[in-house]
Amino acid sequence: MTAASPRTCRLYLITPPQIDVAAFSAALEAALDGGDVACLQLRLKDVPDDAVRSATAALMPICQAHDVAFIMNDRPDLAKELGCDGVHVGQEDAAYDEARRIVGPDAIVGVTCKNSRDLALIAAEAGADYVAFGGFFPSTTKSGAAFRSDPELLTWWQENTTVPCVAIGGITVENCGTLVAAGADFLAVIAGVWDYPAGPAQAVRDFNRAIAAALPQPAPTARPQSSPRRSPA
Repeated sequence: MTAASPRTCRLYLITPPQIDVAAFSAALEAALDGGDVACLQLRLKDVPDDAVRSATAALMPICQAHDVAFIMNDRPDLAKELGCDGVHVGQEDAAYDEARRIVGPDAIVGVTCKNSRDLALIAAEAGADYVAFGGFFPSTTKSGAAFRSDPELLTWWQENTTVPCVAIGGITVENCGTLVAAGADFLAVIAGVWDYPAGPAQAVRDFNRAIAAALPQPAPTARPQSSPRRSPA
């Protein structure tokens, strides 16, 4: 999962903490049919490991069919066991070094860094494939989130490192442009897609349009000047 040049920004979808696997499979299929998505993070909370295994068995093939990376949240052991593309770890989860040891050198390992430049630099220097900053806006998923980030953090990160950054926290079609313009390489979205009034497919289409509108536009290429005295062939 790398950022390209000229700079791009892509969607990083995260599952709700509780899902009905059959219903969510249909929603995921629709979302991925709606447009460009970089990855899906399976982030189930307070469920047994077998429920995570069942959800992975249903959802990972859908992602693979759309060339979308499948990331396990918190659990490098399950990511390795189930053949996921990578794992995302928070500051309260497995340490980066331990996660990397478990999933191996070729898997994606991302690290939550909240609003801390120091944590992000430590993770990047250790070899993290991406760092995640946030939350940037009030979130219905993490209503008690204590860390609020400023978009300037994304700009600082872009100016000082080459490791991709993910922005998370209450991101919607309406507010994402600020984060894209500031330097986010990926937008981590939960309710902004799955609870979108027009459905997840339209949410992905609208997010991609908003992202494209907010990205810096390349300078136009100068056209060669023609001589006014030259006769047409």
